Amino acid sequence: MPYRSLEPGKYGMRGMRASALAAQRLDELADGITSPVDTERGLAARLRYLTASGAGYTAMDTAGIAVTPRTLAAWLAEDQTPNRANLRRIDAAYRDLRRRNVVRSLTRRLNNNGRGTRVELHPHDQSGVREPHRRAGVAGHRNVNVRRWDAIVRAWAAGDEQTLDELWTDEVLADLGSDWGGFEFASGVGFAA
Repeated sequence: MPYRSLEPGKYGMRGMRASALAAQRLDELADGITSPVDTERGLAARLRYLTASGAGYTAMDTAGIAVTPRTLAAWLAEDQTPNRANLRRIDAAYRDLRRRNVVRSLTRRLNNNGRGTRVELHPHDQSGVREPHRRAGVAGHRNVNVRRWDAIVRAWAAGDEQTLDELWTDEVLADLGSDWGGFEFASGVGFAA
């Protein structure tokens, strides 16, 4: 693995693990509520989503939200606002449940009946790195068509960053050929579903 020793931030290099950028993009594709959790609209929408099923209550328990039914009813009626810690927990519970609920549809859309989805990769940004410390041979942006998203989306939904990183390297970056290492850390990863 040619770039495993690459250190983001060292000598001014900017970028993130490409798999983390892909996870952010999957979050954007899966997120149905755009209002922040600390707004009335965002909080109400998340609470309605979480209290609509038993899985939502389980997600709240997993996130550490331990409130009485009376307090939950006050939150739903907007008579009372949760504290900051509970707002973070509500948002985490919502994201966890939303990820699990969209796995099948997101995988189907990304697989696109076997045609896959085109992914655009932008390598790490070396513009702030002085010449003697720059990595040679880092190409411009590249495109690759990913046909099998099943395992990638499952790892993302489970929050398994290590497996997602391994799958991203094996399933996506390996298709770039010999310069795949230049895209382990990237400044951008883009795809649509």
